[in-house]
Amino acid sequence: MNYLSQNNIESELSYAYLHAIASKAGMNCQILNRHSDNDGVDVMVEFKGIIPGTYITHVSFHVQLKATYTHTVRTNDISYTFSGIDQYNKLRTPPQQIPRFLMLLCLPTSPDEWLTCSPDKLILKEAMYWLCLHGAAETNNTSSVTLYFPKVNLLTPECLRDLAMNY
Repeated sequence: MNYLSQNNIESELSYAYLHAIASKAGMNCQILNRHSDNDGVDVMVEFKGIIPGTYITHVSFHVQLKATYTHTVRTNDISYTFSGIDQYNKLRTPPQQIPRFLMLLCLPTSPDEWLTCSPDKLILKEAMYWLCLHGAAETNNTSSVTLYFPKVNLLTPECLRDLAMNY
């Protein structure tokens, strides 16, 4: 019997994945409060240091995290049904100052395969992908919208640094 619901376990794994990637990238990853979640974001990622070729020393962006085992892997992308049109609309509208991204942790179908621990490794299976919805089309749907995460948007430490430097 689990203390956390399966949905909460998925959420915690998505945060753990992003936190590990951000740590490897030398960046801070902070869970935001429920009021921020109402604004369509779960996490703030920060980079502090001199960005090569600029005078910028601090960059931050917000992330809405999702996790799923019901995604569809296609040739060039991952198809995901995003529930929550309000959150979709918040992510697609222009940010005031802080860029926003949607990040999706794709998990195996069986929860028994999500995480493997041994003395020499910790494996969180499958991968996380990112998407910037800024400027995405409005939808007439009232409950969900299908999104397509390009496979080239695989979240890695290098990718996370690129997002900080280029958005």
